[in-house]
Amino acid sequence: IYSCCYLNRRLNQLSSHDPLWKRHCKKYWLISEEEKSRRNQSWRAIFISTYSDLGRYIHYYATLKKAWDDLEQYLGQWCPRMISSLKESVREEDLDAVEAQIRCKLPDDYRCSFRIHNGQKLVVPGLMGSMALSNHYRSEDLLDIDTAAGGFQQRLGLKQCLPLTFCIHTGLSQYMALESVEGRNKYEIFYQCPEQMARNPSTIVMFITGTSYLEWFTSYVNKVVTGGYPIIRDQIFRYVHDKDCVATTEDITVSVSTSFLPELSSVHPPHYFFTYRIRIEMSKDALPENACQLESRYWRITNAKGDVEEVQGPGVVGEFPVISPGKVYEYTSCTTFTTTSGYMEGYYTFHCLYNKDRFFNVTIPRFHMVCPAFKVSTA
Repeated sequence: IYSCCYLNRRLNQLSSHDPLWKRHCKKYWLISEEEKSRRNQSWRAIFISTYSDLGRYIHYYATLKKAWDDLEQYLGQWCPRMISSLKESVREEDLDAVEAQIRCKLPDDYRCSFRIHNGQKLVVPGLMGSMALSNHYRSEDLLDIDTAAGGFQQRLGLKQCLPLTFCIHTGLSQYMALESVEGRNKYEIFYQCPEQMARNPSTIVMFITGTSYLEWFTSYVNKVVTGGYPIIRDQIFRYVHDKDCVATTEDITVSVSTSFLPELSSVHPPHYFFTYRIRIEMSKDALPENACQLESRYWRITNAKGDVEEVQGPGVVGEFPVISPGKVYEYTSCTTFTTTSGYMEGYYTFHCLYNKDRFFNVTIPRFHMVCPAFKVSTA
């Protein structure tokens, strides 16, 4: 009995030892020394009070909080006007009310994210990235919980699917399946793609973008804050650049980034739409007399079946850019494939401005375009 009393007393002393709670506060709730000072509480009291509010999210909170903090810091530096579109957190009872409204359970990682930020206002630019072509523009907002609940689907083809994003220009959304129905996996995230050749209008093909909310959101944020997506005109553009996709000819370097556009693609009939962004740059150390002008382009386009198409023509997108030391020229174009993947390569022909009889070719590196994984509807 004496040993049990001593053991219990010792355990009580240990559980009250404040430094032990410091590690848990930092690990699970990301509480800093500065925040502890502001709250004027012990580490133990902070852990207990936070756990009483966010305990069900203990396995998600630190990961999602860090993602949001990193994203806010990055936006503050590169896209400051986007910060003002973020909405404050919601309460547990707000999330419970949404579950009662849609009669479906929300995954805990999704709920946890909304305890940190309730998405954003319906504004442009959207937090979840933009894409622009000459006659097409998309910018996706991260929906707040009430707007998402209002768009909850029960119609055939999208049964029990909750929209996560929305583009006010195209009406495009990314959806999360809240149940495993119609060939979907529970909590899978996707773009819908109507089956254009089916008689049943509810037949939907999915372009899959994530297997869970946590994976979907944190992988996107990581791509943004590490510079994987370029910032163009104060917006995040979802172009992906392969670091090996660079070619240098003399003083000129050409690099390419690409993006798949689900809203302009279809599986049946097979029509996979890609856009690519080309960057042409002359070294700042080049001699001034090396300035030159682009005359023409040559493309060799190969699909997944090995079919080859060759394209040759003057300029690029109707322009004949001049490149001089330290100068950069960028442009965007697009292509389609009848296969889920393909690649392009080629060269630009330039002429020297100070020796107009001299022409030379600049290599365009081979760049691959691959459609994301998709599922064909079971309807």
